[in-house]
Order: sequence, then C-alpha cells, then structure tokens
Amino acid sequence: MKLLLIIFLSAVMCLIIINLLMCAFYCHNRKKKSKNISNSPQIISYKNPGEEEKVSEKSSFKSFVSVSYNKVLSSILRYNLVLTSIVPSHHIRLFLYKFVFAMTIGKKAVIYYGAEIRSPWMISIGEGSIIGDKAILDGRYGIVIGKNVNFSTGVWLWTLQHDVNSPDFSITGQGAPITIGDRAWLSCRTVVLPGVSIGEGAVIAAGSVVTKDAESFSIQGGIPNKKIGERNKNLIYQFDGSHCHFF
Repeated sequence: MKLLLIIFLSAVMCLIIINLLMCAFYCHNRKKKSKNISNSPQIISYKNPGEEEKVSEKSSFKSFVSVSYNKVLSSILRYNLVLTSIVPSHHIRLFLYKFVFAMTIGKKAVIYYGAEIRSPWMISIGEGSIIGDKAILDGRYGIVIGKNVNFSTGVWLWTLQHDVNSPDFSITGQGAPITIGDRAWLSCRTVVLPGVSIGEGAVIAAGSVVTKDAESFSIQGGIPNKKIGERNKNLIYQFDGSHCHFF
C-alpha cells in the first residue's frame, strides 16, 4: 500500500514538473520572440510557378499543426495561470510568475490573489508596485508598470479590444500597449483601455474608465476619464513589499 502511494505521488510530481516545464518553455520562447520581432527584417521568398501548389499544401499543413499546437499550449498556460493566482503563498506565486511564466517583476513587488493574466511575458512590473486582488492584466500588446504603483481591488488593464464597426467583429488594429508611471494610484474597479499612458503620480478615481492619457500628478475620474484635480508632486513614499499572508 505504501509503495503504491509513493508511486502515485511520484507520478503526480512528475506530471506537475513536466507541466511547469512546458509552460516555462512556451513563455520564455514567446518572450524571446517578442524582443526580437521588432529588429527582425522582413524576409520575402519567391517561388517558381510549378512549386506553388506543393508549397501551398505543405504550408497549410504546417499552419494547421502550428495553430493546433499553440491553441493547446495556450489553453494549458491559461489554466496554469488561473491555478497560480489562487496559490495561498505570495512567494510561490511570484516565483512562478517570474521563472515559469516569464513576467518581469521588480524587487518588493506584490501581486495579490485572483489575478487574471494574459501573455505574462509581455508584462513588466516595477520595484515596490502593488497589484491588488482580482486584477486583470491583459499583456497581449504589452503592459509596463512603473515603480511604487498601487492598484486597488479589481483594476482591469486591456491592451486589445474588438472593432464595433467591423462586419466580422475584427480585432485588427485595435491593440496597443499600456504604460503606468511611477507612484500612480489606480483605485478600485478602474478600467484602462488599449494605448493609454498614465503619467507619474497620477490618481485614477474608483470606477473610472480610462480611454485617454492621464497627465502626471493629475487626479482623474469618470466615464470616460477627465481631469478633476491635481496631486501633490512632492511624493517620496516607497512600498517595502509587505503584504497579507496567504493572499
């Protein structure tokens, strides 16, 4: 009985390790590609007319395999990210986000439980920043969060959306990165849409929908956001990484 239990536990551990290694390979590979893509020249190949049909058949098969492979791995990745978000240990979560899912995370940063994260390799979180519980970080087109930034509960950052006027509900041309400056504070239930830049020290009031850039040290609120005040520019605070245990 003990031997069977040991074999079972060993098999489970092997599956967990293989699963994490697959996720790590996929994420780090995607991160490497995302860094190199802007520097890569476009390669144009020319084919003889007689080869066109054969190449088309081969390319369609390769495309099918590639799409299937990416769909399976992205589904596995999404599932693992959901599981990671509810792990009752801050340190284990950060370890997995950094070394398995290839997120760039500065020292003393905190990511609370229940985060929904997409394309983690495209997300950078600065030193001392706090990501509140149940946040959504959609990194598909890139998210850069500065130092000592504070996200309250339920902040959503979307880098991609649909074109409402598109006949086929297309997302083409609807994605853009989001940038959050140092010491910005996004209060609870804030929604930030693609292409927005929030300046240093800016404050976004609870429940706001941020559709346009917020200037540094401004206080913004509303749907859509607009400037409603000014913040003190003499900010010196630095978050030390303290956090609630198990969350």
